[in-house]
Amino acid sequence: MKTRFALSLSLGLGCVLFASVLHAQPSAELKGKVAARVSAEADSLVKLYQHLHAHPELSYQEEKTGQRIAEELRQAGFEVTERVGGFGVVGVLKNGAGPVIMMRTDLDALPVPEQTGLAYASKVKVTDPDGKEVPVMHACGHDIHMTSFIGTARVMSALKDQWKGTLVFIGQPAEEKGGGARALLKDGLYSRFPKPEKAIALHVTSDMPVGTVGYVPGFALANVDSVDITIRGLGGHGAYPHGAKDPIVLAAQTVLALQTIVSREISPTEPAVVTVGSIHGGTKHNIIPDEVTLQLTLRSYTDQVRQQTIAAIKRITKGLAEAAGIPEDRMPIVKVADEFTPACYNDPELTKRLAGVVEQWLGQGAAIERQPVMGGEDFSEYGRTEDKIPICMLWLGVVEPDVVKTAMQQKKPLPTLHSPFFAPSAAPSIKSGVTVTSGMLLDLLGK
Repeated sequence: MKTRFALSLSLGLGCVLFASVLHAQPSAELKGKVAARVSAEADSLVKLYQHLHAHPELSYQEEKTGQRIAEELRQAGFEVTERVGGFGVVGVLKNGAGPVIMMRTDLDALPVPEQTGLAYASKVKVTDPDGKEVPVMHACGHDIHMTSFIGTARVMSALKDQWKGTLVFIGQPAEEKGGGARALLKDGLYSRFPKPEKAIALHVTSDMPVGTVGYVPGFALANVDSVDITIRGLGGHGAYPHGAKDPIVLAAQTVLALQTIVSREISPTEPAVVTVGSIHGGTKHNIIPDEVTLQLTLRSYTDQVRQQTIAAIKRITKGLAEAAGIPEDRMPIVKVADEFTPACYNDPELTKRLAGVVEQWLGQGAAIERQPVMGGEDFSEYGRTEDKIPICMLWLGVVEPDVVKTAMQQKKPLPTLHSPFFAPSAAPSIKSGVTVTSGMLLDLLGK
């Protein structure tokens, strides 16, 4: 994920009623079969999780991780294709006529130095694309995602007499860089393999207890853009500012002016964020530099607000430069990064249906409706093709309930996603993850 999920939550008010959800209740016999399979796989899955956690790989470097996921899917009976869109993996399990449902896991880790103290903590260091040696850690829970994904593949393969249709399980690279989903789609995900009618994904969250699942109908995650602005001027001596065009002053004016985009140009009913996260310029007290660089993150939900925000940034930076008398050949340079992740829109009907499934399989009160956030995730790409496939991403609680309760009582924050201290309660989290995603797929594909 591209941001921390420090979300406010009142667990005591989390109970949700689903009187309008129109689908069959799973039988006690089916629940028993799933529970038996999950129990039988438990030790093996924890070992898999510990292996994945101890051997993380950065975005676009997930070669061994992809190979391991491919191997696990083959052992579960899937027909597997490797190196799709880079190190992506696509597994297909056909089981007669019926719907085609896709499930995604992400494969990559983050350049974070692990400080959890776990016996299987990552000690991996690699060279990043900039040539720097960096530590690597699964600080965003992708190891839990992969393990639950494989556990679900095993359960669904073992219970083929309980469902009909086709499963498409994808291991996606480069989620943290925002390019993995586009790479898979560009490499023919929807043309080389069965095209899904629905797509689901599970993502851990760091502030919900094990045994609960969060859901958000509609917009759940934001458009995320990174923007680099180079404010150019004419350098000179600090004692003679009249002989220069000071880019530091112009940069300061620009930072303040950008704050009016959300407050004065975007409708108050439309969420948006413009944050200047970095500003750099100059080398010495008495030197007026030639340029200053700004780095921004932009967040929004709708495509219209996204484009409006980007256009306003370009207009404001150019207008201020002109007002300062900057020559035409020294106008600001505004660059919007290619690594854009579009807003995740959870299909409301599908989301409410799956929330009902959570209640059926994990118990009353297990499904908790959450507020949308301004984080980003490229799972959204799978619902933005011309096919407009309904998608849904749900949040898996992975913290021991007493730890959550204590943190809330003491008003102390829990380690968030992307924190070097983030350590899910692995075994029970995997158990609930496999149980709930198996239940969802059985609901969507049940006879």
